[in-house]
Amino acid sequence: MKARLFFALWPDGRAADGLAALARELAALSGGKPVPVPKIHLTLAFLGDLEEARIADAMRAAEAGSWPAFEMSLDSVGSFRGARVAWAGCEKTPAALASLQSGLARLLADSGFAPDSRPYTPHVTLARKITRPVQPAAVDAIRWRATRIALVRSDLGKGSYATLGTWPLTD
Repeated sequence: MKARLFFALWPDGRAADGLAALARELAALSGGKPVPVPKIHLTLAFLGDLEEARIADAMRAAEAGSWPAFEMSLDSVGSFRGARVAWAGCEKTPAALASLQSGLARLLADSGFAPDSRPYTPHVTLARKITRPVQPAAVDAIRWRATRIALVRSDLGKGSYATLGTWPLTD
């Protein structure tokens, strides 16, 4: 049996509320559907469809890392036409986020996972199935303190997520 896995950051309560409101705005603007609050996240590494036995390998890779907690501001919006999604992102990627993502990718590659060859573009998907593009624009910043990473299983049949493990970012 296979599992679709990814590592992510989940927003704190205040950031989740702000992102939910922005999701409704972007959905209305784009003709899409807002992402439900429990699904709002920032992907760090997409592992894809893997055999269940690889879950333990992914967990060991995360356990081997150590990164600091950090603040980020989501201060821009846009859309990916091909994927038909609208998103919020950072005008400037925080150094701590770039370090976390690249360090996790390195640990995963060392554990036999195939890293994504595209440059990392941190974003939070907020609307799906959009019918009109969202022009890139600055928005009022939504501040988010990242305190832990999570390994998540996506169930495409049910459209649900299950957190398989979390690892704290140090203060």
